[in-house]
Formats: sequence, C-alpha cells, structure tokens
Amino acid sequence: MRVLVTGGAGYIGSHTLRALRAAGHTAAVFDDLSSGHLRAIGDVPLHRGSITDAAALASAFAAFRPEAVIHFAGLTSVAESVEDPNRYFDVNIGGADRLLEAMERAGTARIVFSSSAAVYGAPAVVPIPEDAPLVPINPYGVTKKSVELRLALRARDRGLAAISLRYFNAAGADPDGTLGEDHTPERHLIPNVLAVALDRAPAVEVFGDDYPTPDGSCLRDFVHVGDLAQAHVLALERLRPGEATAYNLGSATGTSVLEVIAAGRRITGHPIPIAAKPRRPGDPPSLVASRARAEAELGWIPKFDSIERIIETAWNWHRGTRGGIPEAGAGFSR
Repeated sequence: MRVLVTGGAGYIGSHTLRALRAAGHTAAVFDDLSSGHLRAIGDVPLHRGSITDAAALASAFAAFRPEAVIHFAGLTSVAESVEDPNRYFDVNIGGADRLLEAMERAGTARIVFSSSAAVYGAPAVVPIPEDAPLVPINPYGVTKKSVELRLALRARDRGLAAISLRYFNAAGADPDGTLGEDHTPERHLIPNVLAVALDRAPAVEVFGDDYPTPDGSCLRDFVHVGDLAQAHVLALERLRPGEATAYNLGSATGTSVLEVIAAGRRITGHPIPIAAKPRRPGDPPSLVASRARAEAELGWIPKFDSIERIIETAWNWHRGTRGGIPEAGAGFSR
C-alpha cells in the first residue's frame, strides 16, 4: 500500500518507516520536524507541515494519494499535558480531526492510530485487557481516548477501517545502531539512565518511592521500538472497513523503575546514582499489558523479550554517534 506516516520523522515513526519498506509498502512522511529528525527518514519523501494545518494536510494527500495512514503526530508527555492541557487538546484532538477530514476528502479510509496505555488510567486489573474501562487520569490519556472514540464513530457511520495501538513503554533502538531515541528534552527513563552512565547527567530522577508496588517505584511494561514498528505493519494487513479495533502493545511483564536502573548498571558497568523526587501528577502506579489479543489476531509476538536486551540496543545507540542526528526542539513527532 501507499502509506502516509504522520510524525514519521520521530522515534517510533522512523522505525516504522523501515518496517513498512521492508514489507514492500511505499511510504511518505508528514511531519513538521519540531522534534523529529530529517536524517531519520532517509530518502522517504517528506511533506512538511503541522498536523493542525488543514491546508498542509490537503497538499500532502493530493501529492501522495495514500491508501492508508499511520498517525503518530502529536504531543506525548504526561507531565507536560498536566501543565498545559489546552495545548494537548488543540494538537492531539484538533490535529486528529484535521487529519480525518483530509482523509475523508481524499477518499482514504484506512488508519492505524498511535494510542497509549494512558487511556486506562490506574487500572483495577493487571495485566490490562483491551476491554478494561478507559478512565484516563491525565490530559494526555484523555486526548488518546478521545481520538479512539472518533475513530469508532467514523467506522460505524462512514465505513472507516481503524486500528488503535495502545503502546505501553516504547524503548530501545535499531540493533544496527543507526536509529534510536533522540528527544530534547528527554523524558523517558531508559535514555536518562544511559545519559548518567555516559556522564551526561549526575543522577537519574526517580519520581515516587511509595507506590503500592514491590519496591515502591512505578511498575511499567517496556516494549522494544522495533517490535512496535512490526505491529504497525501487521495492523495495516488487519484493517477491515467499518471496524475500529484496539490492541495493547506490551511485553506482558512489569519492570519497576528501580529494576530498570539496576539493569542499566549491569549493562553499562556504571554506578548510575539516583535522585529521589516526589510523585508526578498523572502517573499511575502500575501499567502492564495483556497482549493476548494482539498475538491472536495480529500474530504479533515481541522478539526483544527482556529488559536487558532492550537496554542493550539503546546502549549501543547512545554510546555511539546516535546516528549523527542533530538535536531538535520539543514538539510533535512521536
């Protein structure tokens, strides 16, 4: 298929581009490069613009004529969404509305949406199944739930084919060391652990030590970015007109913040000191996926099956040249 990837110059988007091309699809990128990197997309055509810009979207659709869209473009920080919720509503929800309008005008009726485990809030059951209540506890999660609901309505009323992929904690880098995670500012745990190991930061900040978890730190489900990328390819093949389906993408294994830091110490040989901080608003104690539906219906089974393997690929990336990708400002691409 001809696939337009919004936010394709970002972390997960650029890895997905590689997976799409390896599977024989033709791709183009729509991205404003506010946080993505031009080098990350290689020779894939770029249509530059904001996801909230209807005219830029219309131009990209007219030029590329996509048969499907993979939608990554949006703001992604839970903490930032708590500080500035209106910006998240404008970009994540408003941007999705502009995209869906552009798709309808162009006759493009297939979409894979980059959703999040944040739609579940603080779940009562862990591992979390897809039919668990969607009760987000931060504005970021609210935006993801809102877009999922929009997709469901358009599937029911207008025949859209939609799949929402609820990521848990994306991590790692391409094993060849040429593509990885490069955000500014960096808010994700594993890159910040490795930054300390590389003497780029004095300590890893740990937000909260009194959660109802085995060691008091938040429990999270880490999934390799390459496994996430492959799930998008599988989702394209599973799209059905008039259906809107959601799948969890996680390892089904919980790893605490302190366990990640301990694994980082083992892999890097660095002591990696900790700076204890208060809890952050909007952080649930535990998020761990049930991936049974993705396995059964998409045939998706993660290849990177341990936190050590995930951190090793990230360490290979961060201690090298980081692919030569220049720094970018905080912004849109995922």
